[in-house]
Amino acid sequence: MSLNTTALTLEQFNNLIAEVVASAPSLRSAWVTAETSDLRRNGHCYLELIQKHPSTGETIARARATIWRSTFQRLDADFFMATGTRLDSGMKVMVKVTANYHPAYGFSLNITDIDPAYTMGDLVRLRREILARLTAEGVINLNREIVWNVPALRVAVVSAEGAAGYGDFMRHLAENPRRITFTTALFGAVMQGTQAPASIIAALDEIAAAEDQWDCVVIIRGGGATSDLASFENYELAANIAQFPLPVIVGIGHERDVTVLDYVANMRVKTPTAAAQWLIGQAEELLDRVDTAARAITLAAGRILSQASEQLAYLGSRLPFLPGVAVGNARASLDRLSLRVISASSGALRPWQSRLDGAHQRLGSALTAAVSRKSTQLDSLERLVGVLSPAATLNRGYSITRVDGHAVTDASQIAPGTVLTTTLASGTVKSVSAE
Repeated sequence: MSLNTTALTLEQFNNLIAEVVASAPSLRSAWVTAETSDLRRNGHCYLELIQKHPSTGETIARARATIWRSTFQRLDADFFMATGTRLDSGMKVMVKVTANYHPAYGFSLNITDIDPAYTMGDLVRLRREILARLTAEGVINLNREIVWNVPALRVAVVSAEGAAGYGDFMRHLAENPRRITFTTALFGAVMQGTQAPASIIAALDEIAAAEDQWDCVVIIRGGGATSDLASFENYELAANIAQFPLPVIVGIGHERDVTVLDYVANMRVKTPTAAAQWLIGQAEELLDRVDTAARAITLAAGRILSQASEQLAYLGSRLPFLPGVAVGNARASLDRLSLRVISASSGALRPWQSRLDGAHQRLGSALTAAVSRKSTQLDSLERLVGVLSPAATLNRGYSITRVDGHAVTDASQIAPGTVLTTTLASGTVKSVSAE
């Protein structure tokens, strides 16, 4: 390159491009077909227009576009009246554009009109077809009708390993203020592109094989280009989630992003963090109910114990007097019963009383005669005992010989040298038997 060659600055070169773009009639008010992506509303409307390869689905053309406020209010209203839906990402549109090139901000398109007859893009049309098919098959609401196991603490997570959305979900779940413990496992899957549906279905199959280990499934993907969510508009994936035996939470993309999965899953949340917060919230709600029940039980038990204590104190103060009162009451009852018995039986007892009196007199006479007879017999026995007693025998000149306190009746029982004690009517004599 010659040192004398004059070089353009980048600004000068970009200005030349801007002049060419601005002066080219074919780049002004041209109708273009494309698919909307990353559409954002902020008074004005900012979006991308993209074109995908019909076979691979890869983006082969992309341009930034703007609809200024004054034009957007009219176009958005006209589009809604014609199609029944608001202009959004993922729609095939035919738009009238004017090319602009700014030296600092580059190339962009200014949209001045939309043809509603071109209607919604393939994604929305495909979504409606999928939902209609699932409705006809009677499975669209199956997952939405599953009753949750509360609290859902065992969470199977379908996400891309290392993805920011998965990290946000796990961090938010672990840092919950009530320190609720969740058990999680990652079932890795491709979360964008043509391989995503089959990869997610494979992860779901792995979870279903051990469904007793889990309370729910969370499918999460962080934000990104809305066009990247096209892979979720898939019948096989939607049908699999609709018929999955565990409740499924879908947290894909941003709050503005919607896919067919949001219509069939049990719970749709706007982001992965929102999925974690929903799980934490339902567990906290159960804890609050348990805390409320515990406080109610504590208060009720306190009241019962207080009442029992008061009753015990009252009974304790009355206890010293209760036995006397009970005995007095029993005595009074017995007296009343005795009076009633006496009153009721006095008439019937009189004849028997007369008989008893006569029998008493006869019994007295009989007893007196019997006693007299027995007394005479005893006197006779006494005299006989006196005659036969040992003392009387001794008085008649007899004696009693004893060895060691036992009376001797046979001389052969006495060995030589034995000490003998002989009792007489008056006194005793000790002797030793001869050899």
